[in-house]
Amino acid sequence: MTLRRGFKAHAGRLALQVRGELHLDALDPLDPYALAELYGIPVHDLSDPAMPRAAVRHFTGPAADSFSGALVAVGSARAIVENHVHDPRRRRATVAHEMAHVLLEHEFGLLVTDGRMCGSASATAEREADELAGELLIPKDAARVAALRGWSDATVARRFVVSRPMARWRLNATGARTIASRYRAKRPRLAAATTFAPRTQAASP
Repeated sequence: MTLRRGFKAHAGRLALQVRGELHLDALDPLDPYALAELYGIPVHDLSDPAMPRAAVRHFTGPAADSFSGALVAVGSARAIVENHVHDPRRRRATVAHEMAHVLLEHEFGLLVTDGRMCGSASATAEREADELAGELLIPKDAARVAALRGWSDATVARRFVVSRPMARWRLNATGARTIASRYRAKRPRLAAATTFAPRTQAASP
């Protein structure tokens, strides 16, 4: 499903504004937990004693991959529940995704993420949350700088504390690698265009 017209630009502006609130430059990694704290959204995990024990055993054991996190409404308040047995980078992406729903003010009662989509979100809302979370974690401008510098997926992943698939997606989805490739292809031509043949000395009379 494609995003509505103008949404990517909107997500880029919103991510830039939010990152500014955290005093981050484009190449700074974003801490999704700090973002949640900034917006007053508590983050809990399945080790919380208040969680149903049978459900915790299920989602931290045989069904661990089926539950990454959830955004829940408690009256007018919101809270995030994450699966603490997942890799920290996956957890960061989960919290960023749920915070994207918050920032976009998506309507919901309970949004449960299994690592691919939220169970109670529309496909449109899910795609929008993915896009904004990507911009929050690796802004378009940062992806393009990384591509121009020739950074690998692994280097980008380390820099922004995300998984390699996330780094690869942002480098490709933002057009960063295409732009970098075109720039490198143009450089020899630009160099040739600005190279002048040496002047020949006029012959003596």
